[in-house]
Amino acid sequence: MIRKLFRVAKSVPFAILRTDKQTASMATLTANMASLLARETIRQLRSEQLSLHPDRLPGHGFKAYSQNDEDGIIQEIFLRIGTTNRTFIEFGCGEGIENNSLYLLLLGWSGVWIDGSAKNIESVNRLHRVALDKGALRAEPHMITAENIDDVLSNLCKEKQIDLLSIDIDGNDYWVWSALQSINPRVVVVEYNATLRPPIDAVQAYRADTRWNETNYYGASLAALERLGISKGYALVGCNLNGINAFFVRRDCLNDRFVQPFTAAHHYMPPNFDLFVLSKGEAHPPGVGLYMTMDSEKVAASADNVSTEPAIK
Repeated sequence: MIRKLFRVAKSVPFAILRTDKQTASMATLTANMASLLARETIRQLRSEQLSLHPDRLPGHGFKAYSQNDEDGIIQEIFLRIGTTNRTFIEFGCGEGIENNSLYLLLLGWSGVWIDGSAKNIESVNRLHRVALDKGALRAEPHMITAENIDDVLSNLCKEKQIDLLSIDIDGNDYWVWSALQSINPRVVVVEYNATLRPPIDAVQAYRADTRWNETNYYGASLAALERLGISKGYALVGCNLNGINAFFVRRDCLNDRFVQPFTAAHHYMPPNFDLFVLSKGEAHPPGVGLYMTMDSEKVAASADNVSTEPAIK
């Protein structure tokens, strides 16, 4: 129903929209209905997850700057296991406006963003100049492959243990994680192909120059990533609500707050790729800028010194 309403709104000819106010109003109404229905669907799906078990991660998701609900799930994971150096590395950061570690950057974390598009990194350089100048963020354009990943990271990250690694490169995610040796993240977020439901164990054939063709042929099944995670010392602790990203915690960091068994069959979420696209609307699209962190004592001192005399005498 949600997809159908959205398609109706998108299919109204622009010529009609410019000449027929009533049709334009109906298209807007239809789009708003699709957004409201998507939000209600998200609410119901979260409620269902929490009713299965209060610690199921899809029930704790929210979207701040991530594409979907990854921000909330990542926050919940670190509430459970704590943080160390609050450092992230993200492969596939895009334009730096809607990715898995921007929210962490605003929370005071630091790290590295890598993207295969020089244009995207130009956007990051423009939007995040303050963080870059402070040294909180490094961003570079690289086409990440299984062959070059450790060489690229050796020049960008001196710490072997980091808190978070996020991999979203639309194809070779499995192969890059498999080849990675230079860092030992406590948490890994990696895209999976929800079309390939458990128990299918399948991975896209490796090509260093692979490009996503915008179909459902990409990446690896959740079962394949579960198997890879086990071989590298990680447990699959959950997926996000619309079946895009899987979340792994290093086994030495696990505690009893994560729902077992740590299997693809137990944590799989089916494909609902456009769920958060339909829900967000255009009222407040993502944006970044300079925020100030206010020291409460200084604010109080300033308030004490405010003159009560009128500004104009």
